[in-house]
Amino acid sequence: MLSTAFWGILLLSCLVFLHEGGHFLAARACGVRVTEYFLGLPCRWRLAYTSKRNGTTFGITPLLLGGYAMICGMDPGESPHAARVLGFVHRRGTASVEDICSELALAEDEAYEACAQLMGWGSLEPVYDPERGEIPGGSTYPSTYAAPARDKDGNTLLDGRGFDRAQASVTGAPWVPPMDDAAFLEQERKHTYLGIGFFARAFMLVAGILVNLVSGLLLLMSIYSIVGIEVSLDVNSIGAVEAGSQADEIGLKAGDTIVSVDGVATESWMDVVNALDTASDGEPFDIVVERDGVETSVTAALDPDGFLGISIPTQVVRLGPIESAQVSFDYIAQTAASILQLFNPAQTMEMLDSSTSIVGISVMSAQAAAAGPTTFLTLAALISFSLGLMNLLPIPPLDGGKLLIEIFQAVIGRELPLKVQTALSYVGVALFLMLFVYVLRNDVIRFIL
Repeated sequence: MLSTAFWGILLLSCLVFLHEGGHFLAARACGVRVTEYFLGLPCRWRLAYTSKRNGTTFGITPLLLGGYAMICGMDPGESPHAARVLGFVHRRGTASVEDICSELALAEDEAYEACAQLMGWGSLEPVYDPERGEIPGGSTYPSTYAAPARDKDGNTLLDGRGFDRAQASVTGAPWVPPMDDAAFLEQERKHTYLGIGFFARAFMLVAGILVNLVSGLLLLMSIYSIVGIEVSLDVNSIGAVEAGSQADEIGLKAGDTIVSVDGVATESWMDVVNALDTASDGEPFDIVVERDGVETSVTAALDPDGFLGISIPTQVVRLGPIESAQVSFDYIAQTAASILQLFNPAQTMEMLDSSTSIVGISVMSAQAAAAGPTTFLTLAALISFSLGLMNLLPIPPLDGGKLLIEIFQAVIGRELPLKVQTALSYVGVALFLMLFVYVLRNDVIRFIL
């Protein structure tokens, strides 16, 4: 069970990490800040490294059930007090929530709401106090916040190449904005998901899906073109003999050419199969084989299942780049067609019954790993296709659901109210929880009970 869980978690974590990597790269390309990129789910215990080039914290957590990228501004909620809090903390350099409440006449929850938003935007730096139980990734927000290092134009390290290190302030030092608080907040907003245009948002949403598809495509093409695939040969030769089988007992060997079965001449593997089917009545029959140019006759008597213990010969074939690409694209098309069947009421339940959860994926991953790296990587490619295309489903909070909301907002020319977006997300989460429980139940019955 531990081995099965290990291979399933390894496979899914790597694929989700790649998916989130697509979002991360697209965000950076669009000038959107990314504060964290981790392998594993958010957790207070983690190994992390903060890049001196772009300020993003990279790392790993012990909850290896996926990965995540903290893209600034993905949460649509905005505090009405964010502009005042942003300006106040920067003019002070460092300020506690108590100072913010006192100077700006805010309630504690209003101050925390504004600070949480600005921290999520990369506009404020958290100052953790371990003595108060404040740690990165903890369950509570820190009680103190600092102005990040900024250059004369207001760029931070999270803005990458736009940040002028030579003329930058120091983290926690006062930095007086060269504009009013509202304009300062709007400038910060432009470095977040909320502040970019429709096409940039759409690109960021589909980037993770594209990475899954491209990763799977390259994996399959590499396997088909470099490693090669094993294909069956329709010839009348024995590919392998199972140890301890009747074929092994009567002296048949791999490479033997089967000339005839029970007097019936055989020139192909299908001829051999058909002749054995005809002879499988429990009565003894002769098999004539040729080995090293010499024909030999042996006598066999099949059991009721018609099992002899020989297998078809195979050959490793390496495809050219074009052929391997065609085969790989065929797999993508087949995966997409299967997912679309979920929307056909006549086939929905059939598709759900044939689907699998993390339990089934773990079992298949362990079996594929035992069969060898080629089989495991082939499975990884196919699951990568499924993961990417499933995320295209127009159901929040999947990428396809978020994209549908963005398209709707672009059509009506305004953003959907936060309550509506939240309600849609809750409905989507509830739907997927029901589907997950149903598929998980099927997997438990199929693989465990």
